[in-house]
Amino acid sequence: MVNLTLLLCLVLGLCFSCRAEIKPDSNNNALDLDIVHYQPEQVHLAFGESVLDIVVTWNTRDNTNESICEYSEYSDGSKLDQVVKSAQGPVRFVDGGAKKAAQFIHRVTLPQLKPDTKYSYHCGSNWGWSAIYWFHTPLNHSNWSPSFAIYGDMGVENAASLPALQRETQLGKYDAILHVGDFAYDMCHEDGAVGDEFMRQVETIAAYVPYMVCPGNHEEKYNFSNYRARFNMPGNGDSLWYSFNMGPIHFVSFSTEVYYFFNYGMKLLTKQFAWLERDLAEANLPENRAKRPWIITYGHRPMYCSDDKEYDCNGQLETYIRQGLPTLKWFGLEDLFYKHGVDVEFFAHEHFYTRLWPIYDFKVYNGSAEAPYTNPKAPIQIITGSAGCNENREPFSKVLPEWNAFHSNDYGYTRLKAHNATHLYFEQVSDDKDGKIVDSFWVIKDKHGAYM
Repeated sequence: MVNLTLLLCLVLGLCFSCRAEIKPDSNNNALDLDIVHYQPEQVHLAFGESVLDIVVTWNTRDNTNESICEYSEYSDGSKLDQVVKSAQGPVRFVDGGAKKAAQFIHRVTLPQLKPDTKYSYHCGSNWGWSAIYWFHTPLNHSNWSPSFAIYGDMGVENAASLPALQRETQLGKYDAILHVGDFAYDMCHEDGAVGDEFMRQVETIAAYVPYMVCPGNHEEKYNFSNYRARFNMPGNGDSLWYSFNMGPIHFVSFSTEVYYFFNYGMKLLTKQFAWLERDLAEANLPENRAKRPWIITYGHRPMYCSDDKEYDCNGQLETYIRQGLPTLKWFGLEDLFYKHGVDVEFFAHEHFYTRLWPIYDFKVYNGSAEAPYTNPKAPIQIITGSAGCNENREPFSKVLPEWNAFHSNDYGYTRLKAHNATHLYFEQVSDDKDGKIVDSFWVIKDKHGAYM
């Protein structure tokens, strides 16, 4: 017997988010239900061409033929009186796994929003709507103090930092999240089902605050297809590299993976390096440094690390990212970042937290013995890859290098507060110790620019 409630919904046309086509079996009995899913899921936000252009992205299992976002300045949701409809509509995405599982990805940009304003919104179509969420737009100038949570390597299983980040995000603690690669372990697994589950889990963060990302090695499968389809970052339309301005900071996101997966060709590496040169040169112009003095980069694999496990990051071998391709030494990033005065570099990949002294070419360049992070003479690197995941924590080397300032392999995440043009504040939160701050420090600079 077919469920009577479902039949009633079909007859009356009331079930919009989940419709069914009844198919007779060989005896002409209506038994098989081909369920069609129109309900939005995996809602997440990102910055568009500016921090006042908010991109809303969501998925449906089947095609609704339209993508709509209704929003307004913050209310109880009873009056969402502004409507944006995507001209493109949903895009069909097929995971490259054995089943070639398909779904539809929707993107709508809410353009030119008011600064420092709270909005409520929901997304979907006339076939089904998401819950009502909210977000708070930032100020669109450099004279304010944004706050961030930064981490990599979270995963679906053992997402240790997720509960605290969910709570803190919905309390309004952060203006943006930076996820420095390695998301689900892996998005492509089970024909994309693991990626779907990760996006559902982080919806309670990413539907409330822009969730800015870069790819890690666990996103590589099928030429980063899940990463490219699911995330919409500003700039070049690819999401593998981009930059954005927020408060006194120019953020630069890039892919370390273009140095390793040459089975997809060399074009991505050469295009990214040329783009990085242009972007950093422009950001380092005196007039731009005056507006946004801090330059902060984030990419997945680190240039330096304090463990003996990684074949390409153990202090004895040169990392491709740092030094460039083997033998030729082309496309190395350490010289490029040093030349253009990058202040702070975030990495992940190693499942621990490490704060480095200011470093260039394996040498420490502290500001002074008493105040190493006051007017440092080289970039400061931070590895924050301990948000969770189902792989083991990395053990540290028995003899730590001299450039290792602090380390912890507690599960946790990093906070950044950009106070002004001269002061940044960092702290490392331990999930193992119930949110205790296990490391904190200030970076103070009277002048920004190239170190050379």
